[in-house]
Amino acid sequence: MKKFTGTSFTILRRALGYGLLATVASLVSIAIYVLQSRADLGVWHEADLDEEFTAKSDVADFVGYLELEERLFEQLETEIYDKTSPADAMSINRFEKGGTMDPTSMQVNWNRTFELKQSAPAAGVLLIHGMSDSPYSLRHLGEKFHAAGAAVIGLRVPGHGTVPSGLVETTWKDMAAAVRLAAKHLKESIGDKPLYLVGYSNGGALAVIYALESLDDTSLPRPEGLMLLSPEIGVSKAAGFAVWQGRIGHWLGLEKLAWNSISVEYDPFKYNSFAVNAGDQAYRITVEIEERISEKAEAKALGDFPRVLAFQSAADATVSAPALISRLFDRLPDRGHELVLFDVNRVELVEKLLSKDPAEELAELLTGKSHKFALSVVKNELTDGVPSRRVVVMKREAGTAETSTQVTEMEWPDEVFSLSHIALPFPEEDSLYGSGNGGETPTLGNRALRGERGILLISPGEMLRQKWNPFYAWMEGRALEFTQLEARGNANPD
Repeated sequence: MKKFTGTSFTILRRALGYGLLATVASLVSIAIYVLQSRADLGVWHEADLDEEFTAKSDVADFVGYLELEERLFEQLETEIYDKTSPADAMSINRFEKGGTMDPTSMQVNWNRTFELKQSAPAAGVLLIHGMSDSPYSLRHLGEKFHAAGAAVIGLRVPGHGTVPSGLVETTWKDMAAAVRLAAKHLKESIGDKPLYLVGYSNGGALAVIYALESLDDTSLPRPEGLMLLSPEIGVSKAAGFAVWQGRIGHWLGLEKLAWNSISVEYDPFKYNSFAVNAGDQAYRITVEIEERISEKAEAKALGDFPRVLAFQSAADATVSAPALISRLFDRLPDRGHELVLFDVNRVELVEKLLSKDPAEELAELLTGKSHKFALSVVKNELTDGVPSRRVVVMKREAGTAETSTQVTEMEWPDEVFSLSHIALPFPEEDSLYGSGNGGETPTLGNRALRGERGILLISPGEMLRQKWNPFYAWMEGRALEFTQLEARGNANPD
């Protein structure tokens, strides 16, 4: 009887195991079918531009990087634009020559590295944009820093500014190698003046990696400070598994599986399609940062880490605000670091409609245990206990329990319930992502078409995502204060 029971149990266990495997195989097959049923890939999804910089490129300095970039954009013309049918003037495809969104037809193609020189610089500022982004995203800050006397480089990070396929194989180590070249070049041009790194999203992660490397490598100029916008210090753990989609696609010869999203390329300065590898590299660099900071924190070797000023929306679907605190700010000794968080807009019925409210976390940060960093929270002003559109800045200095309140003239715009991951570096007057004050390109910042669902190629969620920062001018002022450029005075641009 025992033998029969044991045999039956073994048979049952095997049957369940085979059933589970069959179920998993079916689900994987269905997922592959759905992914393969997406829109067809364009030439910009499949092109291999071999003039792109990598960490293994035979490039000795930043001048060599720019020479390689020049050849890359020449290759972009021949391999993409020359092979794409000419557009009518209203085409929104950025790769159709002469179309509305063609960056090569604009006065300045902000997809390329730019350098704003000074004959007598007061400082040097290196701008590092985000994943799938371009130097355009930090151009406003760059121009402001330059007007205040700084020599500025807006770096085009490898894999960006050309075609979405540029991010299919580019690694974070390729990006970090380019940052090192740019930082060395900028420091040579400013001499003994201070060097600052400004990093947006993935550029924030690259700035932190560079700062960590400069602690050990004496050949790297050490930055005076880091300014981080929506920094990529922690991302979803699910991003670590995304790479398997690409690997399965490679094994099966299914090229669409290399993409998390395949979209119309209507943005002249940002990829709308997103490669699986891009998400994987974002995950890998955050893991690298965590390992390096943990090691140095344990060895008490972060005392010379540069001052940090970070700006982060409390509502951010891309990166984690708690991870920014636990993985970076909580590890750093008190050196004048500051974190600025933008709360959601709490007027009218907004709080009742939130699926996730950061109120408790923000309250704990303002009233809980003391921090080794200063904390500022931009939030609604209360009038008789009722939130108004006006905002105040509540600040808690490092090592203290008290908070102070700064009254401002800033207000939340109508129909904006929060900032977003992508909104921080763009002022309202930005001609592409702003509220619609005009410019060389039609604004994407306030375009929300209404109609039936499932009809448009562009998702409603993407159209409704906040793309500009109503508090940009205040943030810009804080940036100048952080770099002390106003106090140093203006220099003469070349």
